[in-house]
Amino acid sequence: MSDMFYQKLCITNILKGVEEGLSKYSNSSRVALVFAANEDDPVKIFDPQNILRGHESKLKEVFYDNHAEWKKDVKGKISCQPQGFMIPENELSLSGLISYAGCSSDFFYQMWLTDHHPDMCSIQPTKRWLEQAASLLVHDYNSTTSAINSSDYVLKNYSLQAIADYIVDQREENLGFDSKILIPPVLNYILNISKIREEGAWARGTLFFTDPQRLEEIPFITKIQKNERPVISNIKHVRKLLVAVENSQRKLVSDGCTIIGVTDYDIPDFAITAEFRGDHGFLKLGDKKIASFFDGSFHSTTREAKMVELEEILMDSNLDTEEATLLFQVVSNLVNSAAKGRHGCTLVIDLNDIPVRLSGHVLDPPLTLMETKNLQFTCSLLKIDGAVHITSDLYIHGFGCLLDGKAINWENMARGARYNSALRFSADHTHIIIVVVSSDRPVSIIYNGIELNAYSLWRPVYQYTPEPVSLKKYLNGVIL
Repeated sequence: MSDMFYQKLCITNILKGVEEGLSKYSNSSRVALVFAANEDDPVKIFDPQNILRGHESKLKEVFYDNHAEWKKDVKGKISCQPQGFMIPENELSLSGLISYAGCSSDFFYQMWLTDHHPDMCSIQPTKRWLEQAASLLVHDYNSTTSAINSSDYVLKNYSLQAIADYIVDQREENLGFDSKILIPPVLNYILNISKIREEGAWARGTLFFTDPQRLEEIPFITKIQKNERPVISNIKHVRKLLVAVENSQRKLVSDGCTIIGVTDYDIPDFAITAEFRGDHGFLKLGDKKIASFFDGSFHSTTREAKMVELEEILMDSNLDTEEATLLFQVVSNLVNSAAKGRHGCTLVIDLNDIPVRLSGHVLDPPLTLMETKNLQFTCSLLKIDGAVHITSDLYIHGFGCLLDGKAINWENMARGARYNSALRFSADHTHIIIVVVSSDRPVSIIYNGIELNAYSLWRPVYQYTPEPVSLKKYLNGVIL
């Protein structure tokens, strides 16, 4: 096996691992690499799904126009560092992308990039993921054997460790002592507790982990007798104790080894907190969300629909900025209410000067959504079969509305009647936006018969691995 082929295989192997791992942790994720293995090598681009397209001007400015300055800066950073030591480099702020850049004496420069999804609790675990990819590439690229190691497997299953790495870094940076809490086991305990039902019910309530030296700062409601404190690894016992704090301001307190007691005091800064909310929950560091957890795994999603495409349509419409913003906030409130209630619904947002006529229950008179009681009433109406009809002046005109239209070629029978009816109706009517919320939480924004936020399921086929290309060729429009 030639050195060139082996090195390309290393890059492809790691990129596949990152891509598959992040696609499980977040939504479908694409990955790219900008690199120069040696000081005298030209900067190369490996971008199988073209996520860097649209950012050519920034790449040109940094790596081409200021090539000598950039190379001098990197060389200065690695000149005094030991072999194998990765030094973080300045990252490029590219819209819609998360990146990690690093340099070392063993691999001159590399920058990993991936999609920045709008519904992420935090981008920091993803950055740690990319940092791990960079470290593994240095090792694999300089390996003396031709056997590819298990780097792709590590990166496919890195979510828990990526979160742990971020928590450890933050706690070491901000706490004035060495923590005795072992983070990876604590994260595993949280996941295992979330999977246990007590008398048929999922866990609810808050459990936080703080260091033994900070326990004196917490005013406890009560403590468990020292010799009877349940160990945190006894997850069934801990699950039973959560019943004592569910639906309240009370929290269980642990030192990472045992359950100490119960408090209703504020959670200390940089305490590791698990908020159990039934079939899902959130992991926090202090009061900042890091990730959500459900189905036995950690995920990046906030579990709230961001609906970026809807916001863009409203901002581009004839509505002024204030009207568009208020309408977006009201619709977001309704959609999140349906998502939390785990019931499907359809919202017809009518931007016409004269509202369209829909068959269904017409309200007489229409109700303004600027009043809290009417907004709450509308949240209840979403549970009724049929669409809710809202106009741009923030009035609800009807509910239980039926949407009909002519058949179109791009219907998706796997999505059901609610979704396909929305496609048909939207294709037949102008200035109509339809938001479809499925009971399993996906949200579709449909306009002019097209779902604007549909994810592409296409993945690159690696039976043929595209070649990395030089930056110069990439800027000249070479498509991988």
